[in-house]
Amino acid sequence: MRYAYFPGCSLESTAKEFGESTMLVAEALGIELVEIPDWNCCGATSGHALDHKLSVALPARTLGIAESMGLDVVAPCAACYNRMKSAEAEIRSDSALRDEINAHLAKPYTGKVTVKSALEVFTSPDVLARVAEKVTKKLHGLKPACYYGCLLLRPPRILGFDDPEDPKSLDEAMRIIGAEPVEWYFKNECCGASFGISKSEIVIKLVGDIVSNAKSHGANCIVTVCPLCMTNLEMRQTAAGKQRGQDLTIPVFFFTELLGLAMEVPGIKKCFASHLIDVNPALDAITELPVETEPVGAAADGG
Repeated sequence: MRYAYFPGCSLESTAKEFGESTMLVAEALGIELVEIPDWNCCGATSGHALDHKLSVALPARTLGIAESMGLDVVAPCAACYNRMKSAEAEIRSDSALRDEINAHLAKPYTGKVTVKSALEVFTSPDVLARVAEKVTKKLHGLKPACYYGCLLLRPPRILGFDDPEDPKSLDEAMRIIGAEPVEWYFKNECCGASFGISKSEIVIKLVGDIVSNAKSHGANCIVTVCPLCMTNLEMRQTAAGKQRGQDLTIPVFFFTELLGLAMEVPGIKKCFASHLIDVNPALDAITELPVETEPVGAAADGG
């Protein structure tokens, strides 16, 4: 199984642990991820809000390179996946726009390759079967609130690999590795990531709603698939707790980190050093981890 890999900007910076854990888990599962050479930003930050043609051209350039490689694309970041999948749909449905954009590209994109999210790839039946075979320490005692966010699921007519109102794929993956995902109400709600700087008070309110609901339903951690959601949920939970008068402290993981933890993939625990919230309370709840575990980075050292 071989894919063209699009890390995007965040997986090489603010969500480095997502990129590292994705590569480690893919290797452990026999999935080859070939980084797309000379890829460019997909425009998820502001390009799509400023210019429609630009919003298609930016991902189309990278997709054209992937098409020349003859490989479908994996884009782990939910925002990147959303923008690239949208460009795929536009290129396939609008021949005039496709010709106009391709006239400016060194390697044209004609829609021959498909974009997939990392969650879509890692939760396909064949890959989940491999995960089940490779799990050596089931994560009993871990009760994650599976948080999909909004960009991975909507608009459903373009994305559509999971139910936009009641997604199941991440929950199923967590069950396979022995975790006990909780039933809660905010798994597909927006965390307000696009307003992170301009209207932080809105984001604090939204994060407070999400974390409070997760904790009230018995979650001892949140697991996500989106770098923007991860940043918001970690950075804003303290302010949200003060606003609501509640303790909203809760560890947050990328789903690939937990897959790797259950499979005891070498090097996976190093990813935890990048977390802003101490992950040890959640790890300590896992009953089948070895009694003496290796340090899990700065959080384990109290840093």
